[in-house]
Amino acid sequence: MSEEEHQHPTSHYVKIWAILLVLLAVSVTGPMLEIQWVTLLTAFGIAGVKAYMVAVKFMHIDQTPRFVTYLVTTTLVFMLLFFAGTAPDVMKDHGTNWEKPAWIAAEAAYAAGEVSHEPEHH
Repeated sequence: MSEEEHQHPTSHYVKIWAILLVLLAVSVTGPMLEIQWVTLLTAFGIAGVKAYMVAVKFMHIDQTPRFVTYLVTTTLVFMLLFFAGTAPDVMKDHGTNWEKPAWIAAEAAYAAGEVSHEPEHH
């Protein structure tokens, strides 16, 4: 494809920008309903749609060679696998050979009312 075939009129980009702006408004107002599934849908679902639109419409990933699409997809799959593999260990707060960082213990003590944030006087 030649350079001229890839160019879009300015109105095309303004239309995509307007759609992204509406999706932003929905993703900001969704959590205001305080319904967990609506919050998750608007936070992650709309973020995925917006990322897809930016990749396809602004970055023109649909017009690149096929291996680029495979490379991006493979990278995303490995990123999700890394998160899925490490999240169970990172997100838990107890276990065998697990040591709680001092800042978490201090935060728990403050929440329990055992410690105040007043500085000690010597």
